[in-house]
Amino acid sequence: MDATAADALNPWPARSMALAVGLLVALFLGLLIWGMGRREAGTVGAAPTLLRSAPAFSLPLFEGGTFELAAVHGRPVLINFWASWCVPCQDEAIAIQRASREYASQVVVLGVNVQDSDTSARAFLRRFGVTYPNGRDASGEIAVDYGMSGVPESYFVRSDGSLARKWQGPLDEARLRGYLDELLR
Repeated sequence: MDATAADALNPWPARSMALAVGLLVALFLGLLIWGMGRREAGTVGAAPTLLRSAPAFSLPLFEGGTFELAAVHGRPVLINFWASWCVPCQDEAIAIQRASREYASQVVVLGVNVQDSDTSARAFLRRFGVTYPNGRDASGEIAVDYGMSGVPESYFVRSDGSLARKWQGPLDEARLRGYLDELLR
């Protein structure tokens, strides 16, 4: 069968098929860009969570040892998910470090690094002088269990293990202190 006969039998000639694929790709990219713009504009702030209590986990720490959420039951906890390549994470790193020192005797602060390399994460911690416990969630299991949708994202856990708040986006010092004070009431 020659090309003309094949084109007559095919309802989607090659040019039409290429156009359809191109339109589908353009539509997909358009929706992706639109969605990212909506996420960027719409996800900074308090966010609902389906979790009533903080899922238990074990996290190997960069400085050695392991952080066990169950081991700090009875104390409020701030869990901050971050990545070294995340510019908003860089913006909030100093605020979280300051708060970790200020509230050290009252609140446990923990950093959970996601979607990152060990080397980049360690360089980030050195760059921002981070001294509170941090570990890498290499498998992403902790992030999935918490329903993390992007970085930075923070979870405020009451001393009874229930979740008080989920915050998407960077935390400034005033808001961070306000939420930590709320945990202590």
